[in-house]
Amino acid sequence: MTNESAKVRILVVDDDKNTRDGLHRALRRHFDVDLAESGDRALQMLAENKVDILLSDVRMPGMDGITLLQRAQARHPALISVLLTAYGNVEIAVEAMKAGAYDFLMKPVNLDHLDLLLQRALRSRDVEAENVQLREQLDDKFGLENIVGSSGVMCQMFDMIKQAAPTQATVLIQGDSGTGKELVAHAIHRLSTRVNGPFVAVHCAALSSNLLESELFGHEKGAFTGAVSQRKGRFEMADGGTLFLDEISEIDAAVQVKLLRVLEERQFERVGGDKLVEVDIRLVAATNRDLKQCVAEGKFREDLFFRLDVVNIMLPPLSARPDDIPMLCSHFITEFAEKNQKTVESITSDAVNLLRAYPWPGNVRELRNTIEKMVVLCRGDRLTARDIPVSIKGEAKYGGAGAGGGRSLAVAPESSLADAEKNMIYAAIKQQGGSRTKAAEVLGISRRTLHRKLRQYEDSEDPSLDMEGSGGE
Repeated sequence: MTNESAKVRILVVDDDKNTRDGLHRALRRHFDVDLAESGDRALQMLAENKVDILLSDVRMPGMDGITLLQRAQARHPALISVLLTAYGNVEIAVEAMKAGAYDFLMKPVNLDHLDLLLQRALRSRDVEAENVQLREQLDDKFGLENIVGSSGVMCQMFDMIKQAAPTQATVLIQGDSGTGKELVAHAIHRLSTRVNGPFVAVHCAALSSNLLESELFGHEKGAFTGAVSQRKGRFEMADGGTLFLDEISEIDAAVQVKLLRVLEERQFERVGGDKLVEVDIRLVAATNRDLKQCVAEGKFREDLFFRLDVVNIMLPPLSARPDDIPMLCSHFITEFAEKNQKTVESITSDAVNLLRAYPWPGNVRELRNTIEKMVVLCRGDRLTARDIPVSIKGEAKYGGAGAGGGRSLAVAPESSLADAEKNMIYAAIKQQGGSRTKAAEVLGISRRTLHRKLRQYEDSEDPSLDMEGSGGE
C-alpha cells in the first residue's frame, strides 16, 4: 500500500470475529479500518461516517452481504464494494456484480491479491473523480470545451450562448469563415434540453437547389429520376434534436419559402408527396455573410430573416482577439502533438508574438492548420519562430499588436530583394535590443546564418547596431 491510501476508510463486515480481526491487522497500517459484525450495524456505521470501501462477507445471519451491498450502494453511490465468501460460485459472483460490487473474492483471502485489488479500485475511483471534476470545470466554462478563448469579446459570446442554449429559440450565428460557427452550434445543442436528441448538420452551400430541397425535406419514391425509394430528410432526422443549417444565405428563393413555412408551422411535405410530416426541432443557422445586407439586396427573404434572427450571435474574427492566440496555440499544440506522437510541449514567446502580429484572414481554422504543420515538422520539444511557415512570417508585421510596438519589419515595395533582406535583419536586431540570438529566432534563421549575413553587409554603415556589445549575444 502507498501513503496516498492513509486517509481511506474501509468498513469490514463479517459475522466471524477471527476474520474481522485478521483483516483489521492486515489493513490498519495503510487504512482507517472500522469493523461491523452484521449488515444492520454496517448500515448504521455507513450513516455515521464517510466510508470509501465496503469489504463484506456474503453469508451472514440476518442481512446477507448482497442485500447490504444493494442498500449501501443506494444510499452511497460512490462507495467501492468488495464481497467475500467461502462458498463462491458463478451465480453468486454474477449476482454480486449486478448489485454493484467492484469485485468478488474467495475466502481465505489472499492478502496480496486484496492489496492489489484495493489499489486498483482506488485508482479507478480517483480517475472517475477527476473525470467528474473535469466535466464540472467544462460546464463552469459554459460547456464550450472546444471553443478556446478568454478575451472580453469571447466571454460576452460565452454568456450569450449560455443564456440562449437552454431555450427553444432559433439562433442565428454570424461570423467570417474559420471562426468556429459549427463549434458554437454544437455547444448550443450540448447545453440545451435536447442534448440527448440528434444533432444534424447541413452545409447548404455544397448543394444545388433541387438537391438541397430533397436533403432537407426528403422525397417520396418516384418524385424524380433516381428516387427509387422514399427517403427521410434532415428535418425528420433531427426530430427531437437540433438542426444546424450552415451558410443559410446560399439557399435560393423556393427553398426559403418552404423553410419559412416549416419554421412557422413545424410541418412540411416531402418532395413529390402530399402527406404532412410534423417535426419537433430547434433550428440553429449560420452564415459568413451579412444577412441584413442580403435582405437589402433582395437575395434573402425579410420574413425568413426575422424568423431566424431571434438570438443573434456574432463570432469575432481572430484579428479582433489576438490575446487569445497564446491559449489557442497551447490548445492546438497539445492536440496535434498527441495525434502525431510528437514531443512538442510549448511555443516560444517570440514565435507567439510573430503569430499575434499576423492578420489571420482564415481565422482560427488557419491558425489551427498552421500549428498542425509546425508540430509535424518541428524537430525539438517546443515551437520557435523558425518553425513558422515563410508565408506567414513574410506578411507579419513585427511592430504589430503582438510585438509590443516598435518599427515594422515591412519593407518598401521598390526595394530590391537583397535590400529588403538586409533591412529586415537590421530592423529585427534593433527590435530585439541588439540581441542576435533573439533576432535570428524571430526571423526563423540560425544564428550562424545571421552572422554570415551581417559579415556580408559589413554593417559599419549602421553604427546604431551594437553588434559587439553586450546585447549581441
